[in-house]
Amino acid sequence: MSLNLFPADPDRGQIWEMLVPRDIAAFIAADWSMVADDFITDGFCGLHAHGSRDPDDWTLSFPTLAAYRDEWLRQAAETAATAFAEDPAAAIHRATDLSRIDIEADMAIAHKKFDGTIRLASGREDRLNWQTLYQCRRVGGRWRIAGFTGYMAHR
Repeated sequence: MSLNLFPADPDRGQIWEMLVPRDIAAFIAADWSMVADDFITDGFCGLHAHGSRDPDDWTLSFPTLAAYRDEWLRQAAETAATAFAEDPAAAIHRATDLSRIDIEADMAIAHKKFDGTIRLASGREDRLNWQTLYQCRRVGGRWRIAGFTGYMAHR
């Protein structure tokens, strides 16, 4: 799978581990408990861009972590029920780019982009082409997700 792009940077490395290998493994396993502690519940807010570049199209779809968790579990179950022609975790890793993480004091913005495909058993491909900006905060020495703007247009 993917190697941590920030082995000499403990802060960026910790964010990368949270948002790439742990997130992908949990999603493929459809196991929210693997990532539940990566989120800050109080004040969590998730915006859904619906694949648009226009902020007027974006919605406050996840006003609570519970709302996001439910959608995450729905998507994970849908993925688990899909017949793939390749290892979906490997394909998601291949499509994932988290090479930019901006940090100021105890706040960070992680720019996670997806650009790739997963081969389906039907012979077709599922296109991964969106980006998410994660707002992270360091709490008690640990980086956690406070919110995000996701499913934005990419390329």
